[in-house]
Formats: sequence, C-alpha cells, structure tokens
Amino acid sequence: MYLTEEEQKMLNGERGPSVQKAMQIQVQLGEIYGAERMIPVKSAHMPGSSVVVAGEGALKFIEKMGENCEEFAAYTTLNTAAVDLDRPEEIGFKDGDVQRQKRLTCAYEKMGGIACHTCTPYLIGHVPMKGEHVAWGESSAIAFANSVLGARTNREGGPSALAAAITGRVPAYGYHLDENRKGQYIIDVQARLSDVSDFGSLGYWVGQKVGSGVPVFTGIGHEVNTDQLKMLGAALASSGAVALFHIVGVTPEAPTLEAAMGGNEPKERWTFGEAEKADACAKLNKHQGQPVSLVALGCPHSSLNEIITIAKLLEGRLVKATFWVLTSQPVKHFAYRSGYGQIIEAAGAKLVVDTCSVLGEMSAPMEKIGMTAMATNSAKLAHYAPGQWNIPTYYGTTEQCVNAAVEGVFNND
Repeated sequence: MYLTEEEQKMLNGERGPSVQKAMQIQVQLGEIYGAERMIPVKSAHMPGSSVVVAGEGALKFIEKMGENCEEFAAYTTLNTAAVDLDRPEEIGFKDGDVQRQKRLTCAYEKMGGIACHTCTPYLIGHVPMKGEHVAWGESSAIAFANSVLGARTNREGGPSALAAAITGRVPAYGYHLDENRKGQYIIDVQARLSDVSDFGSLGYWVGQKVGSGVPVFTGIGHEVNTDQLKMLGAALASSGAVALFHIVGVTPEAPTLEAAMGGNEPKERWTFGEAEKADACAKLNKHQGQPVSLVALGCPHSSLNEIITIAKLLEGRLVKATFWVLTSQPVKHFAYRSGYGQIIEAAGAKLVVDTCSVLGEMSAPMEKIGMTAMATNSAKLAHYAPGQWNIPTYYGTTEQCVNAAVEGVFNND
C-alpha cells in the first residue's frame, strides 16, 4: 500500500502506541482487500459500544488504547449500549452490567467519543454528506449512510471502526470506490407500502435473496419518508448483509434506473407484490398464540415522528403489557419537551434510551417482565429476537403493536 508521510509516521509509532496499533490494523485490512492507499474519513460510528458486543477482552483493549490516545482524529458517535443509563434499575438491568457499561462508555469518552448511544446517529445530527467518506458500524446505520445519505462506508466492525476513529483513515476498498456502488439486482415493487412494517417486510424478503449484493428498487414513490427508509435498510441488513441499496427517483445515486445500475446488467429481477409481502410478514411471525407480555418499538431507534404516532395511538389508554419505545437521549428530550413523552408514560409505557433489545443485556429485564411473547413492528427485531432470546414474536404494524400492548393480545386483522 502507498502511505503518505503522515500515515507512515503513524505506522512507525511516531504518533504514539495507540495510533501505531490502529494504523497496523488499517494496513492489514488494506492488504487483505487489495487497497492501494488510505482515504481520510471525517467521522466514525462505533459499533462496539455495548459490553454485550465488546466483552471483557475488548473492554480492556479499548481502555488500554484510551490510555495512549489523546483524542480521536474523526468525529465519533457511539452505538447502542447494553443498558438504559437513565434508569437501569427501573427497567431491570443488573448493577454489574451497568458498571461494566459505564467503564466502556467512559473509555470511549476519554478519546472524544460522543456517548449518544444510538443506532440512528443521523437522527441526532451526525449526518455526513453525499460522497463523504466515513467509517460506520451498525448494520442499519451503514445501510442508511450509504443509501439514503449517499455517504461512503464499508461494514466496519469494532476494531476497524476504532482504528479509523484514532487514525482518521480507512483503506480504499469496497463501497468507498465508485465501481462497487453500482446496482446488481432489480426489484419491482408493486405491493402497497404504508406502515414502516411494510418496508421491513420488503427488506426482509429482498435481503434473503440478494445476500450482500446491491439491490435497486423501482415503484417506490417520492412520498417515502425517513422512518420507512430506516426500516427498509435495517431489514435488508438483517435477513441479508446489504450495506447499500438504491431506490430509483428517491436515493441520491439513483436519479434513474440506468444511473443506479451504472452499466451493469441485473443478475436477477424480481417483483414484490401483495403475495410476497404477506409471505414475508408470515415468516416474521414466530409465535404459538401466546399472550403478549412485551411490546418493543424502536429498532432501529425511534424518531420523534414515530414517537408522535405512538403517543396519538396511546392517548387516553392504559397498557396491560410492558411497552418499550426505544430511542436516543436527544429524541427522548424532545419528546418530553413537546408533551408526547408524557402521553406515552401516562399510558404506562416507557421511553427506553441508550440500549436496544438486540444489543442489550436483556436477560434480567425479560425475567422481570415474565416473558410470554413479544410484539414489534421491526423486521430486524422480529428476525433476531426468537433465536437470540428464545422469545416467541408477533410482527405487525405500529397500530397493531400499540393495540397489543393495551389489550395484552395481538390481533392479526
């Protein structure tokens, strides 16, 4: 690999041992993937921000790196944590898990990491521009950054994202290069899509077919919104490993089908109609008729618009099931500032921050709830929860999930 004079100094240890170790990681990655040079990055989003993901070994490594690193070279936000740091005892998290999470968070903060603890950093101001090179982890955030924002990132893991934050560099390969951002598959969407769960069903169905490929969607109108695109990307990255998708006439690199494909002939072309939507939804409903003990919305983390929708559906009602609306600290603040947080909590539901049901240390909270079955509008959560936590799962619209929380049962109609 070609290294600039500054990059060579990093590799030689002239900028300190942590910078040297980080550059060694980047050089090794570059050699594995055939990169010819490094690319400066302006920002990073750190996937290894939960102690459930990091584990004790990685926690000690990050603390050690922080001892010899004065400040991250790139603006860096932290992904979801293992616990709700606002009110862990009320949710049911164990003190030992809370203390380990605080150690990890503090280690990142020491290097300049922003402890927002969210999987949707683009909803709280971390918004790279089209064509900007970044180093993001967290599968749904990666898909959103590449696809909706038009920024450029590979699927960074904990060590590579940390190395990028410390050095401000990534190897030039993968989705940083024009030739790898072209569409490979075409999906003609004919089904009616309205609720965010419809976009999750679409993403779940397509992700299984394309794997890590680049799908191009036609037939999705301009009225599509940020929350729907968020759910689409999250599902694509869960059932498959999609890090980039294009929607003709919607996403920035797809003004036309021809531009999205970039001269490629499609490897395959499918139609997604009402039958395919119903099939995907049915596969995500993994339950045996149990009563609902937990409703979890906000995977990825809820936007203020989603919280407003939930509040309007809950107003004047009381929940029977435990009801978590997962979101970030800033969005929770605005929800209370605008009065919607109070409506949700008056109904007996909770705005849960910092963590999520996928990357959180959920054993103790779920034992406290007394789990029978979960309901969610998130295809990502419906995909992971049955295997990860052995939870029977209902999947449906936001309204169905709110009604399930109030009634204690899920109605498929």
